[in-house]
This record gives sequence, C-alpha cells and structure tokens, in this order.
Amino acid sequence: MSLSRRVFFRLAAAASGLPWLPRLSRAETYPSRPVHMIVDVPAGLAPDVLMRLIAEPLSHRLGEDIVVEDKPGAGGNLGAEYVIRAAPDGYTLLVMISGNAANAALYPNLNFDFVRDIAPIAFLGYTPFVVVVHPSVPAQTLTELIAYARANPGKLNYASQGVGTAPHLAFELFRMMTGVAIVHVPYRASYLPDLLAGQVQLAFATVPPVLGYIHGEKLRALGVTSIGRMEVLPVVPPIAEMLPGYEGSGWAGIAAPKGTPGEIIETLNKNINAVIDDPAVKARFVALGALPETMTPSQFAALIANAAGKWAKVIAFANIRLD
Repeated sequence: MSLSRRVFFRLAAAASGLPWLPRLSRAETYPSRPVHMIVDVPAGLAPDVLMRLIAEPLSHRLGEDIVVEDKPGAGGNLGAEYVIRAAPDGYTLLVMISGNAANAALYPNLNFDFVRDIAPIAFLGYTPFVVVVHPSVPAQTLTELIAYARANPGKLNYASQGVGTAPHLAFELFRMMTGVAIVHVPYRASYLPDLLAGQVQLAFATVPPVLGYIHGEKLRALGVTSIGRMEVLPVVPPIAEMLPGYEGSGWAGIAAPKGTPGEIIETLNKNINAVIDDPAVKARFVALGALPETMTPSQFAALIANAAGKWAKVIAFANIRLD
C-alpha cells in the first residue's frame, strides 16, 4: 500500500529532525564546553596556584576542561570586570580574592559594583599571613612587639607587596586595633632581601616564601592572621589570641557574573565543594599554607559583604586611596 504524498513528507520531516535530539539534550546539560577560570592576580600567587590544584579534579567531575587564565592588572579590577561583563552562562568565572571585596573602597571610580555585580559560587579557603620580624627586633611575642613599637614610635619599618594589597590591609587592621606607630614601606618587587638583611624589620608575609627562613631562624614568626593555628606553623599563635576579634587572612573563591542561572551555580558549588573536601586536595592546600573550607553560595555572599564593609573601615582609618 502506497503512502500519500502528505503523509510521506510529514514522516520524512520528522525523521530528519531525529539526529538533532541528542544534540539538543546535550546543549541543555551544563557544562557542554570548556569552563574558563579567570585569575585576576599574576601567575604563581596563591589564588592561581590553588585554582590550578583543583582544575584537574574539577574537570574530571564536570566532564569538561577547566581552563585557567591569568588576567592581572589594576589591583585585580581588570580580571574582575572582564568576568562581570561576560555572558552569565557559567563558562567565564572569576577566581576572586579578598582584595576584590576591598577594591570598592580603594578605587572609588570603578565602572562596576563588585558586591552587586557578582554571583558567589564556592569558597576555596583562607590564605593566612604570618607576622615575621628580623632577629634584630627585641621581641619574642606579639605582646612584646606592640610594647616595643609603642616605646619606639617610627623606629620599626613594615614591608608590604604594595599599597592596598591584602597583607597591607591586614597590617593596617593590626595597627588600627593596637595604635602602634610603624612605618609602612611598600615594594614593587620582593621585599625579602631587605627583610632578611634587616633594612626593614617586619612583614605580614604569605607563608610559603618565608617558611624556610622561619625554620632556619633567619626570621622570627610572632603570629598568624587566621582565627586558629596553622598546621605548618603549629607553635605560632593567632593574632586573635592576643587581639580578640582580629582576623586578617586573605582568601579565594569562585564567582560568576550576576544573572548566572541558579542551577549552574548549584552544580558548580556541589562539585567544587566535593573537590575541596577530598583529603588529598586538602593536604596539598595545607602544605601551601592555605586553610581549605567549603561554603554554600549564600554563606560565601555573606563573607564577601562582610569583608567589603570591614576593609572599607580599615581603608578609611589608614586613609588609603588608589585611583
């Protein structure tokens, strides 16, 4: 029995559409292509290193490549704005840092509002700093350091990686809470040679570069900026033990442009948290002086908002401005 022309063409049209069905289904599943993680600090710094540590296991979980791209510049604002202006589709994400939350107060003329224009996804962990002094400083504890600085105003010099950086702000919070008069000396390059030579006497340093000098007694560690003690420096007390309420650690997390669908954020949060909770990944974070921690998107959003307000007060106290 022959088919009518009308029925034949209807069947042919339906059959021609069948090969597209799997493709349409795949297009609705996130992710279906590589995900780009934008790091807004130079390669080799903690956020870049931590992201590269989790990129491979996260790629395995998501089934797509994770591409880590460094876009430093303007104190992190270059990379942040690049992501904020990207399509909110989950394929261009920001490896954000604590400095992003402070930048609204540091840079009053930004073209965006970071807290308003970003969608928090997942927290990676804290990157505490350690208070180190040259052995010539006659202080064995933080209490003795504060007493010495108060008795000798302007005699101690504090080195940082630059004005407005996270270690600088951590120091200014310390200064705000103690009232010490210590001179800030910002560096464009590494301050370590001058610190080891005693030309500057104090720094709030990232842990990995100074760990060997602490163990070799070329630098003395007096405190850490985290709430609790660090496994790599178990005998060094947190500043908070002497100054209740003090917390000045850097941190890193993942965020997306505002408007990214909630189901994409949830997928990413679930998988990133699973990677962070892996014992092998945790061990690598800790060995690098980081404190891994997981959060929900709403918990991370609250941390960002609190950090923005906290650092705005410190920046106003220290009268720091960057244009």
